[in-house]
Amino acid sequence: MWKKEDSKTQAVPEISTAPAVISAPVAPVASFASSRENPPSLPVSPRATACISQGIRIKGDVKGSEDLFIDGHIEGKLDMGDVSLTVGPNGTVKADISAREVIVRGRVEGKIFGREKVQLWNTGQVIGEVQTQRLAIEEGGTLRGKVEAGKAPVKAVEARAASAGISTHSTDSSKLNSGTAAD
Repeated sequence: MWKKEDSKTQAVPEISTAPAVISAPVAPVASFASSRENPPSLPVSPRATACISQGIRIKGDVKGSEDLFIDGHIEGKLDMGDVSLTVGPNGTVKADISAREVIVRGRVEGKIFGREKVQLWNTGQVIGEVQTQRLAIEEGGTLRGKVEAGKAPVKAVEARAASAGISTHSTDSSKLNSGTAAD
């Protein structure tokens, strides 16, 4: 004879044992992650959704719209649009980089264009040009090349506006002085 209570008791143990089986491998994975070469004080990247690990080599153009962490080797061009790019401590990049924010913990050779910020950690090395609004270099970081930091000059703003069809010229003569003491 069928009893409704028996079917409920059979279903409960199956559901309660399934999470125990799934969660069992989590502990070894967590202990493996803490035993990696990177010390706990240097997180991979809390925001990075994509990762190019140490054993990966890419030659060519990379374009993306998600935060990227590079710990491998890349040659070519990196166009990351309006996201963050982090070159890890084992990362080697020989490319022109364009992103909203660029964090260098490894080695970069090429032009870096960080729209908002470029950060060079104490383990970071940059050989090439850096153009950004804000530049931060930790003690021990190496930068060799040309740097343009700060807001874009007025001429660049006017050039962008002209290409967009907006006139930025003013008839105010006070803006036309050369800025010398003789004026």
